[in-house]
Amino acid sequence: MEKITDKKQVLSASLLFMFLYLISYVTRINYGAVISEICAAENMQKSLVSLALTMSAVTYGTGQLISGFLGDRLNPKRLIFGGLLLTAATNLIIPVCTSPYQMAAVWAVNGFAQAFMWPPLVKIMATLFTSEDYKKACVIVTWGSSFGTIAVYALSPVCISLFGWRGVFVVSAFFAVLMSVIWMKKCRFENGSTHFVTNKITETNEKFGVKYLVLMGLIMLAIVLQGILRDGVTTWMPSYISETFNLDRRAAILTGVILPVFSIGAIQLTSVIYRKFIKSELMLASVVFFAGFISALLLFSVNGKSAPFSILFSAVLTACMYGVNIVMTCMVPPYFAKYGNISFMSGLLNFCTYIGSAASGAGLALFSEKFGWSATIVLWAVIALAGGLICLAVTKPWNKFKEN
Repeated sequence: MEKITDKKQVLSASLLFMFLYLISYVTRINYGAVISEICAAENMQKSLVSLALTMSAVTYGTGQLISGFLGDRLNPKRLIFGGLLLTAATNLIIPVCTSPYQMAAVWAVNGFAQAFMWPPLVKIMATLFTSEDYKKACVIVTWGSSFGTIAVYALSPVCISLFGWRGVFVVSAFFAVLMSVIWMKKCRFENGSTHFVTNKITETNEKFGVKYLVLMGLIMLAIVLQGILRDGVTTWMPSYISETFNLDRRAAILTGVILPVFSIGAIQLTSVIYRKFIKSELMLASVVFFAGFISALLLFSVNGKSAPFSILFSAVLTACMYGVNIVMTCMVPPYFAKYGNISFMSGLLNFCTYIGSAASGAGLALFSEKFGWSATIVLWAVIALAGGLICLAVTKPWNKFKEN
């Protein structure tokens, strides 16, 4: 399949992919955005309602492996279409659920549906774009996650006021169906048979297995830690603000809008630093992790004292994790093109992100209930520090792997 080289076509395709990713985020994080409202309206415990987040993260992560495998073998455009339709169905079913266990079961299916978005999309972008256009497109596409988060946290209070928390899911389902129609009409990718094999796979795999198995294990661990912070802070920051500073729940949800605003800037800044200054993916990830560590320390210093600064430092911490995410899950997979497994590696690395996300769902809820928010912030700082140290430790082996 020929590469797209016309700049207008590249931009048009990148924007289509961004809106796809935006809708996937809207239909996935909407549950976390309204979780405090569900708890209050339905008189359910936070730890029980958050079980759906954990289940969704587990199925999303597991589905990444399946989606990544299939994305290298089947038409990724149609895989994404199927995921959109299934996620629309689950968003319509959630409002009729009457117990947290029913919600957990339905949202687990949604997590699996959502898994059929990112790995096939990476395969499409790597097929359609040149290497340089791919890097730029990744940045544009990841804006979709931030814009989707803004949409959810800005509009959820409005939907809750007009229709209750159930209205958030109905509106989300409508946009998923609309996106599925646009996707099939506008996506130019038609051939799912393109492979990226430039070396003998058996010889390369043997060499990789002997020298770099530990390297990949540590990279995957760092991505797990990033997932804990990225999704954990995003999900629980409104609850933290509401409980710590006694803000109205809907007002606290609205504070979540600031998180993706900072994330957009962090993604763009990380991309510029990567292309112009720090060429090593793992070294750059370590720097951004350490920036997150400092943000967590600053958050702890203003905990319970200043709501605006608490929101600010929470936003910076989350933004740093989005910076780490784009480096680890967007810029690393293309180095595995010679294995013919770009989609699979993208799925595997994203799988690690959502192992962390699963841990942050019910895990942080239980931790905060038992030890309080001050201890939770300290935990966030420790996780960020550990991620930075791991990435720093594997920078040299990773650079050797790239050279080989």
